[in-house]
Amino acid sequence: MLENLDLNRTLSKKEYKEVTEKLSPRLAELQRTCKELGIPIMIIFEGWGASGKGTMINQLIRPLDPRGFQVFTIQKPNEEESMRPFLWRFFTKTPAKGRIHLFDRSWYQRILDEGMRQGMDKEKRMAAYEEIHSFEELLTADGMVIIKFFLHISKEEQHKRLKKLEKAKETAWRVTAQDWHRNKEYDKYLHASDEMIIYTDREEAPWTVIEATDREYASAKILNCVVNRLEQAVKKVQGDRAYEEEKKRLAKEAAARTAEEKADRDQERQKISEQFRTGVLAGVDLSKSLTKEEYKKKLKKLQERLRELHSEMYLKRVPVVLAFEGWDAGGKGGAIKRITENIDPRGYEVVPTASPNDIEKAHHYLWRFWNKMPKAGHMAIFDRTWYGRVMVERIEGFCTTEEWQRAYSEINSMEAHLASAGTIVLKFWMHIDKDEQERRFKERQETPEKQWKITDEDWRNRAKWDEYEVAVDEMLVRTSTDYAPWIIVEANSKYYARVKVLETVVNALEKRLKNS
Repeated sequence: MLENLDLNRTLSKKEYKEVTEKLSPRLAELQRTCKELGIPIMIIFEGWGASGKGTMINQLIRPLDPRGFQVFTIQKPNEEESMRPFLWRFFTKTPAKGRIHLFDRSWYQRILDEGMRQGMDKEKRMAAYEEIHSFEELLTADGMVIIKFFLHISKEEQHKRLKKLEKAKETAWRVTAQDWHRNKEYDKYLHASDEMIIYTDREEAPWTVIEATDREYASAKILNCVVNRLEQAVKKVQGDRAYEEEKKRLAKEAAARTAEEKADRDQERQKISEQFRTGVLAGVDLSKSLTKEEYKKKLKKLQERLRELHSEMYLKRVPVVLAFEGWDAGGKGGAIKRITENIDPRGYEVVPTASPNDIEKAHHYLWRFWNKMPKAGHMAIFDRTWYGRVMVERIEGFCTTEEWQRAYSEINSMEAHLASAGTIVLKFWMHIDKDEQERRFKERQETPEKQWKITDEDWRNRAKWDEYEVAVDEMLVRTSTDYAPWIIVEANSKYYARVKVLETVVNALEKRLKNS
């Protein structure tokens, strides 16, 4: 595809001025509108060295309010970034709603630079394309606008520009050995770029190839493309909101007319659905227990072994994610304490998850969790997790049905990426029955030093036990994988639960470290 493009497209200075005088005010207006509507935007610039990415970014941002955008220059991963999953440094740079982030190079660097240097075979390239597709699909499904440009010039034009940059003292530093290598191996990189564009050109995040020989033409085409894409995004959001308002109005009218009839019908359907629901929790044996003596003996042995493995995990740079979910008063805190109380505090972080704050709400719901993912050799322990999207947010109506339904695949993709980066991912569901929960709630109320643990919200959630049980069953079935399994912990006995959690962590670490 790239080799067949006409790279001699030009625009006179007069034509360029006419285009920019029309489009620049419109871009500034669209920036303000996107801010009002809460539309986040990512603009990616890829292309040949010396193709003018920096110049094009500078031209594009001129009409914009500098308070509403940020530019990122992506170099080789630094030491901190190299110790994280590949997508970590990009997910943590995603913009909040209403902001624009521009990238001089991006996640495609993995294929264009690292892949070429390391001789990435087709199977690995296909896996990288799939990870990128999942990443972009996850963001765009949540409302992100992703605009991708590839700046294309010929081998001869690149050579001429590199020579010119190298001659000038103030720009010589910008020309690297890698730039000259890519010019020498132009045909190979052309083929790689072509393949990359073909495999990652999707409707939700399409590529626009910019014929960049003539800078005026390239700049005007980029400006026109951004204006068009933002106009489409604004129109879609405004249309979707109008549609949702109308749908709510009609639904409210229909509900008022047939509320009683609908309630009876829903109740009957619920009864039928319950008969055929795929369940997990109903079959859990909660009678499992340990005596105090058995518990103390096993606890000491397991904690000593975990301390040894934690040190070895650090030395071999193995990252670990432990995710805890469960019923209120299910024993998450007690299990976490038994994991951490005998290991080096410099090698782990416990991440308590509460309701998202305003900054977190302005980002994709996974953003705040990506920010806490551990680097190589460290452990992150999440007390409540990203699964809130398919439990509390689903039940309490804090997200739409479409949002929680697509979250299963989004979460599976994130965990698969963590696992492919070498992370051990273990997820624990702390399971107790309703009677045990009530007993623990009352104990907390009656014990002064434990009263802070019980809130009115705990009692409200308990009233929706059956709804939560349906959601948890679906969550366990749809997101338990080989690379990130759910471990259901029979937690009516705190002693048994704590030991099972420790045994699971120890066994997983032993298995990985033995093979590393």
